[in-house]
Amino acid sequence: LKADRDIVHVAVTQNGDALPCAAEEFKADRDIVYAAVTLNGRLLHYVADELSADRDIVHAAVTQNGCALRYATNEFKADRDFVHVAVTQNGDALPCAAEEFKADRDIVYAAVTLNGRLLHYVADELSADRDIVHAA
Repeated sequence: LKADRDIVHVAVTQNGDALPCAAEEFKADRDIVYAAVTLNGRLLHYVADELSADRDIVHAAVTQNGCALRYATNEFKADRDFVHVAVTQNGDALPCAAEEFKADRDIVYAAVTLNGRLLHYVADELSADRDIVHAA
C-alpha cells in the first residue's frame, strides 16, 4: 500500500503525517508533498531534496508552520519574504533564519511579539531597542 500512488495521495490528503510512511518515490512527488505540507509544514523534513528547494512547496510549508523554515534550503532562510511569513506564523522560526534577519527590526518584532524568549537570538543593537523589548 505504501507504494500505491492513489492510496498514498488519499492518505496524505486526509493526514499529512502519512508522508514519512510512504515509499521514497512519493517524497519526490510534488502533488503528494504539497498536500502533506499544507497540513503539516514540518513534513518538509521528509521530502526529497529537490522539493525542499521548490518555492511553492516551501511557501506552503512555512505558511502552515513557520518552523518548517528549519528544513528549507539556505536560499529560503536568506529570503526576507519567506522568513517574514515563517516568523509571522511562528516566532520560533527566527533561530532558523539567516543571521542578517536577527538584526532586521520588522522580522524581529514579528517574532518576539509571539515569543518574548526569542530576544536571546536577536542582534545586540535590537535587544536594547525599547519597542522590541516592550513587544517581547
